[in-house]
Amino acid sequence: MTVDAAVPRGLVLVVEDEPAIADLVRLYLSRDGFGVHLERDGTAGLAAARRLRPVTCVLDISLPGLAGTELCRRLREAGDWTPVIFLTARDDEVDRIVGLELGADDYVTKPFSPRELVARVRAVLRRTAGIPQGVDRPRSVGPVTLDPARRTVLADGAAVQLTSTEFDLLAHLMARPGRVFTREELLAAVWGYAAHAGTRTVDVHVAQVRAKLGPASVIRTHRGVGYAADG
Repeated sequence: MTVDAAVPRGLVLVVEDEPAIADLVRLYLSRDGFGVHLERDGTAGLAAARRLRPVTCVLDISLPGLAGTELCRRLREAGDWTPVIFLTARDDEVDRIVGLELGADDYVTKPFSPRELVARVRAVLRRTAGIPQGVDRPRSVGPVTLDPARRTVLADGAAVQLTSTEFDLLAHLMARPGRVFTREELLAAVWGYAAHAGTRTVDVHVAQVRAKLGPASVIRTHRGVGYAADG
């Protein structure tokens, strides 16, 4: 276990069992003004997440003791929706990482640029930091009502629990009902990434939101273009 002193940007929990990667991630997050708590196995990572309440968790998928996916699942089952970013070794793990049942906010595939990971952490935190004044009024599309100020969603009157990324994706679509957004536009607006970062994560998160909204889902696919919120 390694702990850096808390600093203004908040504490990030990093659970990674490869020392070289863990130290590199800690170095770059610290340089960007984050405090970092480092754990080497999933069991200790889960205890640290519950004890320290970090602003974000960066979790490797393959961890001794407790897999990163299981760590995330246990947090979500306990009602802890702290943003989670997964580190994964293969692209074909994406569905498992940000799958419908896990509630992850993002993922980075190894090998990765530490600067990119820091950018992902900052983007996740921007999404959970609040919204600009003037755009905080509740909005409804069909049976779905979204309240940006309270960050709540109702589908047919029932509360729906979304991750920060899922919420912001739905909010962006519902802000302009009927308007078709390309995957590249959504990636830039919601995740804050350049288009070259890849758009498959948009499709995965859309699937997550649809599954949680169930029959009340208002997200429509426009083949060859992108997505829109239609009542």
